[in-house]
Amino acid sequence: MTNASAGPRLLGPADVRQLAARLDLRPTKQRGQNFVIDANTVRRIVRESAITADDVVIEIGPGLGSLTLALLEVAQRVVAIEVDPLLAGLLPETIEAYAPEQAAHFEVVLADAMRITEVPGPAPTALVANLPYNISVPVLLHMLALLPSLERGLVMVQAEVADRLAARPGSKVYGIPSIKASWYADVRRAGAIGRNVFWPAPNVDSGLVAWTRREPPATTATREQVFGVVDAAFAQRRKTLRSTLKQFVDGSGERAESALVAAGVDPQARGETLVLDDFVRITEALLETTSGIGR
Repeated sequence: MTNASAGPRLLGPADVRQLAARLDLRPTKQRGQNFVIDANTVRRIVRESAITADDVVIEIGPGLGSLTLALLEVAQRVVAIEVDPLLAGLLPETIEAYAPEQAAHFEVVLADAMRITEVPGPAPTALVANLPYNISVPVLLHMLALLPSLERGLVMVQAEVADRLAARPGSKVYGIPSIKASWYADVRRAGAIGRNVFWPAPNVDSGLVAWTRREPPATTATREQVFGVVDAAFAQRRKTLRSTLKQFVDGSGERAESALVAAGVDPQARGETLVLDDFVRITEALLETTSGIGR
């Protein structure tokens, strides 16, 4: 199934600058505004995302519509969430001009992605986005929590953030984003993106992160309780778990050690050596020791 016989025209450098000029737009670092000006790059993102004509796609931060148009080449429907009212206002006009036969399959929502509580229309099945780099991890985790219907996705983020999200235990960059993302999905690095495909060119490198939804761990603890333990374990990376987790047992190192032993974890270990299931067992053991977690 395809949306229409004629595919969208994608934006090139001249198109992006012309659209920006219409809005008298000066991209801001505050909102992480770096617009993709290369059609091959957005096609690559869509290809790597593995979306199909059956997918309902959520896009965060569509900007001027470069990736949006490429998504409309393939997806059944695209819902774009944009916080900037000028960009959100222009986007439907751009879609109508560059993808008239796909315009009925597109909707823009003027909203802050971190504050949104629902999305219109059918349940989305994929998330594909060039995320605002300054809030990429919180936005990704929020959308994964908010929309359990999401089966897979691919996001472009700062290269260092991509490394953290896809890191494995023992890596220097393994930490809170790696573990929290693994609650929702299996995450992997999906390539690098050069700086010259953006306008303006960012002063950081970019990377692609792909993910596939997985069932969360079966546990008597809540996600918030487990995440609280993860946050504490990495608050002081050089300290042992016995030290960092004693806050959950009235400051008692001995009781923290007992909980860790009960969970089958070395009290002298550090958070960077553990996987999500380890933190789940630790949280359950702490809950048996105290009722203070998550209060």
